[in-house]
Amino acid sequence: MRMIECYFPLSFPFFKIKPYLRPNTFNSNIMAILSIPDQKTEMRDPAEIKAFLNARGVIYEQWEASVPFADNADQETIIQAYAHKLKPYMDSNGYQTADVINVTPQTPNLEALRTKFLSEHIHTEDEVRFFVDGEGQFWFNLGEGNDVFCVTCQAGDLISVPANTRHWFDMGPKRFVKAIRVFIDQSGWVPHYTGSDVAEQYVGTVG
Repeated sequence: MRMIECYFPLSFPFFKIKPYLRPNTFNSNIMAILSIPDQKTEMRDPAEIKAFLNARGVIYEQWEASVPFADNADQETIIQAYAHKLKPYMDSNGYQTADVINVTPQTPNLEALRTKFLSEHIHTEDEVRFFVDGEGQFWFNLGEGNDVFCVTCQAGDLISVPANTRHWFDMGPKRFVKAIRVFIDQSGWVPHYTGSDVAEQYVGTVG
């Protein structure tokens, strides 16, 4: 897969800019959805979703861009637009680098890439994604009496999956993800599969 790769140390320049609400960032039709298929329930209220996830150790936030930018903006422009949120987040959590990925239906070997993350796995580092555009489905299998649940993230949503959390990821039906990734060390993003087939039980249960 071809993706934009560029790494920025914590010292790269940020500017104090008055936050600007990027068009459609918090459009009422574009919001996160938390689904619990076994209970046949959904949450759409951001505050309710945040409380549910925070109680389970998952960070969820919504960010606005500080300046408008075009759909075809380059990586540096996108990162700079969210610098007023991104830099404090990176500083407070010890993250060292950030980049932008852009996956579309035209991305080579798309289905092979999608399949790579459809099986339950863990990472040795937090998996942090901020959705600039498109969408993605993070599935969680926390065990200990918790039902499997799915968070469909869309533009403006930030989610951090804690290290060693059993989960899997689907690009969703649109096959379009434009997101900022944040790392301490990129090797921490490598998936370590659990060998469980639980993900197969939930294929197609969330649109």
